[in-house]
Amino acid sequence: MADVNKVVLAYSGGLDTSVILKWLQDTYNCEVVTFTADLGQGEEVEPARAKAQAMGVKEIYIDDLREEFVRDFVFPMFRANTVYEGEYLLGTSIARPLIAKRLIEIANETGADAISHGATGKGNDQVRFELGAYALKPGVKVIAPWREWDLLSREKLMDYAEKHAIPIERHGKKKSPYSMDANLLHISYEGGVLEDTWTEHEEDMWRWTVSPEKAPNTATYIELTYRNGDIVAIDGVEMTPATVLATLNRIGGENGIGRLDIVENRYVGMKSRGCYETPGGTIMLRAHRAIESITLDREVAHLKDELMPKYASLIYTGYWWSPERLMLQQMIDASQAHVNGVVRLKLYKGNVIVTGRKSDESLFDANIATFEEDGGAYNQADAAGFIKLNALRMRIAANKGRTLS
Repeated sequence: MADVNKVVLAYSGGLDTSVILKWLQDTYNCEVVTFTADLGQGEEVEPARAKAQAMGVKEIYIDDLREEFVRDFVFPMFRANTVYEGEYLLGTSIARPLIAKRLIEIANETGADAISHGATGKGNDQVRFELGAYALKPGVKVIAPWREWDLLSREKLMDYAEKHAIPIERHGKKKSPYSMDANLLHISYEGGVLEDTWTEHEEDMWRWTVSPEKAPNTATYIELTYRNGDIVAIDGVEMTPATVLATLNRIGGENGIGRLDIVENRYVGMKSRGCYETPGGTIMLRAHRAIESITLDREVAHLKDELMPKYASLIYTGYWWSPERLMLQQMIDASQAHVNGVVRLKLYKGNVIVTGRKSDESLFDANIATFEEDGGAYNQADAAGFIKLNALRMRIAANKGRTLS
């Protein structure tokens, strides 16, 4: 890696990436370009510019990617009703391919020959960033300082910052004991007391949601309008994708929706406990399944459910840019052509309850499904032959004396 002349660093302006910036300058004697993404994490990103300038950075990118994030990454994922290991809505995972994409775009724009990130050697993010980078620019060099240096504790990082006059405050304020990551889809918490799987998470940890116990005693009703599988309006008011998600986060958070405490299987082989707040995503998942329930053909819906775990795993493990994920996405998107209509939801103390769904393209036929007389729309006698044909193989086996025991 001695031939690295310019590197694009995914830079937040915090302790880790500020130390990385200086470390790259000194270790590789290279020019550093910084890239800071606004993915709706709820913190100001502009201060990163002044910090980068103070460290001699000449090319500084600060990009508002909120709309692209929701439109091109979150929404396509939710068209598949994606859940990893039955619970996790992939809030961190789905942000990484966008960051990798922008890192490579900036590398191409600035003539950089390498990219760098602050992910550790223990986690999934290193895999996600680098698989994405290699898929989009096969010859790019990747520098992952946490796999190279010996600054493996916060105190060592702080000491390095002081030694090299890196503008980081060392003060007496209480620091969050958790490793946290936030974007418009979720906020995650790891570390601290969560490393003991028997210890209950602390109530004051949560940032976006009230507890279900403290949520309003009166339910909130909302109506979501779908077009080709995506939400385009809330209560009849058309919104951009990012505004949809931000609005659902607010409403869901007020009603105690979207908290999750799980132990998941990381791609690198270890189990990890994490807590997540995904209020808007929790609402979106329930509502999307509701609108699909009346607009999708049965076998299409079942096939989607069978393929979803594979699709979720591809996102979790960093294969967003792989040919297999792209192939699955084409199939998923094609299935959404008739997923149009309105879903009505009741939000109450952590619960998302579907109370209505309607669509001009609904496949639900009340004349056929009714328990009353259907006027000959369905001949119940037809069911006898249907059942006998489906029982044929089991009847043959039973006649041969074959049993399940």
